Amino acid sequence: MKVTINRDSDAPVYVQIIEQVRRQILSGELLPGFRLPAERKLAENLGVNRTTVLNAYSELKAEGLIGSRVGAGTIVLSYLDEELSGCGSSREPQWNQIFSQYSNRFDSCLVQDLLMLASRNDVISFATGIASPESGPIEALEGIENEVVNNRNFRSLLHTPTEGFISLRKVVCGLMQKRGLYCRPDEIMILSGSQQGIDLAARILIDPGDIVVVEEPTYFPAIQVFRTAGARVIGVPIDDKGMNVDVLEQLLHRYRPKLIYTIPTFQNPSGAEMELERRKRLVRLASKHNVMILEDDAYGDLCYEGNLLPMLKSLDNEGYVIYLSTFSKNIYSGLRLGWMVAHKKIIREFASAKQLIDLHSSSLSQYIVERFIENGSLEAHLNKVCSEYRTRRDIMYKALAKYAPKDLIWNRPKGGYYFWCRLPDGISSLKLLAKAADYKVSFVPGSPFFSSGQGDNFIRLNFTYAPLKDIEEGIKRLCAAMKELEAEKGNDDLYSILEINPIV
Repeated sequence: MKVTINRDSDAPVYVQIIEQVRRQILSGELLPGFRLPAERKLAENLGVNRTTVLNAYSELKAEGLIGSRVGAGTIVLSYLDEELSGCGSSREPQWNQIFSQYSNRFDSCLVQDLLMLASRNDVISFATGIASPESGPIEALEGIENEVVNNRNFRSLLHTPTEGFISLRKVVCGLMQKRGLYCRPDEIMILSGSQQGIDLAARILIDPGDIVVVEEPTYFPAIQVFRTAGARVIGVPIDDKGMNVDVLEQLLHRYRPKLIYTIPTFQNPSGAEMELERRKRLVRLASKHNVMILEDDAYGDLCYEGNLLPMLKSLDNEGYVIYLSTFSKNIYSGLRLGWMVAHKKIIREFASAKQLIDLHSSSLSQYIVERFIENGSLEAHLNKVCSEYRTRRDIMYKALAKYAPKDLIWNRPKGGYYFWCRLPDGISSLKLLAKAADYKVSFVPGSPFFSSGQGDNFIRLNFTYAPLKDIEEGIKRLCAAMKELEAEKGNDDLYSILEINPIV
């Protein structure tokens, strides 16, 4: 069986696997009874996530082309083989004919895998972008929920306007004023997490074929959202001062993009902070070229040293910036509550689209967050969290300095959640991910953060989620996995098995 992966193709990897295996079966190249490689082995040889191969095999099984037999693994089926499907007329639906073309653009397996890894007690996870469960304000939230139950506050359990409770929007106006932006409640919409704001932006602003400019690297679910909307995604490189605005200006002249997506403060995954002059210039360029900016500010409250720079939205007097933020990163991720600040015309359009998706964000979550802010608990909580996360960051930084191979390069983030590391030459993040699994430690490989498919020499490490006592041990394990890979480098040919020749 021969499978090649084209990293430059717009087709998702699992679709490429499906098409090639299907073609070989239908052409007779793979005969009935042929045993396919196990999911894990094929994933390792292709340098992809195991779930990607699992999805491809599931689709081929749904089409009746392959099946599983005890003791034989996954095999090619005969067209007349009804042993696995029961008696003749009983068959599953033809899934490939049922799902829409839109659904074929989804590629969210990595997020699902990371959340699954985070739930395992035997793995030290530096992978997920989740706040520390240990630092949540459980006592304060418990008191607020008691207010709802004991006082029989039905308001918090009923429908709200799609834009959110007006009282909460007024409270958010106060938060924004502290951040240097004066806005009105009709310029604010409450979201079911800031991720929903990215999805709404893609639905409202993007038509198939439009160009979206993102930082390179950037938050990979945003890349997936834009591509699912049919957009062409182009990356602009970043450095420790943020997006390279010189390159951006050239792209604006050449491609006339519809949207610029940026995380200017404590960027995910790099931790970079866009310098003030670049922020000002970016807003001027958006006005000059009539292009919207989607400013994702999930980590602005999590600053461990220095002073925060002005938000892009606070530099925008004309309405070109759509600002997103969230309570998921600094209170509890399970609240699934964020907000948007934008021109009121934008809010009206986005609210119409949101109403079709979920009507409104959770009423109870809105009430809890509103009371949490009003009684002064949020400010005290942020001071506590920043102190704790600063300690976690420093522990990880020192552990990297103690255990890392000499050629590993990493940053020291001033805020946010992440370390961004460049691996020693010749070490693949995907190979390291597989090796690290043997050491019971996880991280996110770099390639998903790049729109161009590059980045296999980078990894992202989260320092907020793992228990404090496990951070040094996890880094020790990860660095041991790196050193083992270095020792093995050049001693084996990963792609010689099963005649699989991926394009890299």
